[in-house]
Amino acid sequence: MIGEIKMSPAKKAKTEEIGKNEKIRIGIVGTGGIAHEHMNKYVKFNDVEIVGACDIIPGKARDFLDSYGLKNVPAFESVGDLVKNVKMDGASVCTYNKTHAEAAIPVLEAGIHVLCEKPMSFTIQEAADMVKASKKAKKFLTIGFQPRWDFMRRKVDKIIDSGAIGKVYYVQSGGGRRRGIPGSTFVVEEKAGFGCLGDIGCYSIDECLHAVKYPKPLTVSAIATNYFGTNPKYWAGAADFKVDDFSVALVRMEGDVTFVFKQSWAMHADSLGDTLWLGTEGAIKILNGRDGDNKPSRVMYFTDVDGNNIDSYILPDMPFLPYDDIRPMDIWWGKMRSFVDAVKTNGPAPVPGEEILYNQAICDGIYRSSKLGKEVEIVIPKT
Repeated sequence: MIGEIKMSPAKKAKTEEIGKNEKIRIGIVGTGGIAHEHMNKYVKFNDVEIVGACDIIPGKARDFLDSYGLKNVPAFESVGDLVKNVKMDGASVCTYNKTHAEAAIPVLEAGIHVLCEKPMSFTIQEAADMVKASKKAKKFLTIGFQPRWDFMRRKVDKIIDSGAIGKVYYVQSGGGRRRGIPGSTFVVEEKAGFGCLGDIGCYSIDECLHAVKYPKPLTVSAIATNYFGTNPKYWAGAADFKVDDFSVALVRMEGDVTFVFKQSWAMHADSLGDTLWLGTEGAIKILNGRDGDNKPSRVMYFTDVDGNNIDSYILPDMPFLPYDDIRPMDIWWGKMRSFVDAVKTNGPAPVPGEEILYNQAICDGIYRSSKLGKEVEIVIPKT
């Protein structure tokens, strides 16, 4: 039996906090589909005021704000005009993947905290430039990985952090979609850069590696394919499909940690396997696909006790919202609420850009390795 595991207290912010009765002024950079997910939470927070939005498509930001009844809130067609004309405490960057860096950096340079959607960027250099801008401005950069607020994932993180499974030497991602190519700009190479890798692949990387404190990646050997996206039998826009819909990689990391990455938008299977952390004293497995059906939990703990093999299910401790209906915490609520609360205290970042730099390094390495057809070295730029 695993005892109660205590989390380390969060570091206190060194800078001055925003007054308790002051509203947090939030801007929206990019007003496409994902921006609505941000707004749907912001408008429910009585301590948030939306003060501006921008989008490069003429009239789009105006229509976006109007749809929430914010007809007196100014709209712009460039991030430069937004930061020049509107005083903000924080901003959500909800632009195309390939423009995350060029959208986030001016906001940070203007002295505004940033919540940037995932993936952090397209290249590792762009991610490093974002971190550098954050450090220089002394404003935090947090990345939008809402699965971090999943209650079972947090429990897995606590168990691994407790040392219950010893030194972790092997990590494996699993899951994947049988049919789940999302469409829209997700499949437009000029805007998204990545396909499945940048959509759900970066989530898998974060789930696996945040639990083991993100060891530094050293090399990547990867293959990425798009057999389903380029086949009109499975995808109507096959002729123009140029991004990945499947990728697999072997990542060598510091501390003798091996990470095997797998992710899919489409395949002829219910799962690519289970998510797995192997340690010297035990293991944690998340059952994916049908393996978890009709089980008391999808999370299993393996160890030895007095020479006997012990396999057990980890049962959930579900947190609940402090108001509204009694239900498990919505991970998007956790993500957006944590950002607002961090802005109030001038940090720390809920999901620090400095940490996700390694996530982006792996995505960058997978992309380069698959294009070159060979193993590549990962070099982290200075920040």
